[in-house]
Amino acid sequence: MNELEYEVAEHVATIRLNRPEKRNAFTFEMVDAWADRLLEAQADPLVRAIVVTGAGKGFCSGIDLSWVAEHEQKPLEFKQALTDHIHRVPLALENVDKPVIAAINGDAMGAGLDMALMCDLRLISDNARLAMSYVKVGLVPGDGGCWLLPRLVGMPKALELLWTGDMVAADQAAEIGLVNSVHDSKGLMDATYALARRIAAAPPVAVRMIKRTAYQSQRLDLRTSLDLISSHMGVVRSTSDSVEAYRAFSEKRVGEFVGR
Repeated sequence: MNELEYEVAEHVATIRLNRPEKRNAFTFEMVDAWADRLLEAQADPLVRAIVVTGAGKGFCSGIDLSWVAEHEQKPLEFKQALTDHIHRVPLALENVDKPVIAAINGDAMGAGLDMALMCDLRLISDNARLAMSYVKVGLVPGDGGCWLLPRLVGMPKALELLWTGDMVAADQAAEIGLVNSVHDSKGLMDATYALARRIAAAPPVAVRMIKRTAYQSQRLDLRTSLDLISSHMGVVRSTSDSVEAYRAFSEKRVGEFVGR
C-alpha cells in the first residue's frame, strides 16, 4: 500500500509512513501493513537493521481521529480492534531481534510517540516535538506508552508527561533520555543511515544476541542473566562470523560477515 513504503538497501530496511497530508496519522490498515513489514524484515536474511521514519514534515501524529470517528465502535469492539490491529506493531517488535532505529523527522504525538518509543534507538530532528497527547483528547495511551515511557525517563517524569500532554522539544527530549541524539533537519536521515549501516556492518548474530539479552535481562535477576549470556556466548563463539571478526580485528581490517 502506498500509505506505507518499504524498501531494503545495503542491509537496511526502511519503513516509511506516507500520509504527509495527515502528518502520517495511521489507520488500522496502515498498522497492519506496518506489522507485516516488520515481520518481513525479521525473516529476511539480507536485512540487518531497520529504520522507521515518516514522509513530509511529521513523523506520526498517532491514530487518525477522523478515521476513528467514521468507524464508530462499541467499547468491546474497539478494545478488540486495538488488539487485532494497533497492538500488532509492539507485539511484532517483541519478536524482532534486529536493531530498529526511529528517525523522528517531525512531530510525534500520542500513538505516534508510542511507536517511536518502541524502537531501540531514536534520532530526532532539531525542529521536531514529542507529546503524550492522549489526555488532551480525553484518552489514555493505547499503544504501550504507560509501559514504555517510565522505563525511559522514570515514573515521576513519565506521569508528568502523560498527565499534562506537554510538548517536549528535541533538546529536552535528549536531556531526559527520550532520544539518543538531535540532528539538523537536513542531516537527520544521513545520520540515521550512517548509524544503521555501522550496526549492520557488525556480526549479525552477535548484534541480535546482544539485543535479546539486553531486553530479557530487564526482567531477570543477575544470576539468571549471567546464565543466559553464557549460553549465548557459547553459540556466538561457534559461528564463522565470530572467527572472522577476531581475524579482522587482529589484522586491522574490516570484517566480512555472512550471518552464521
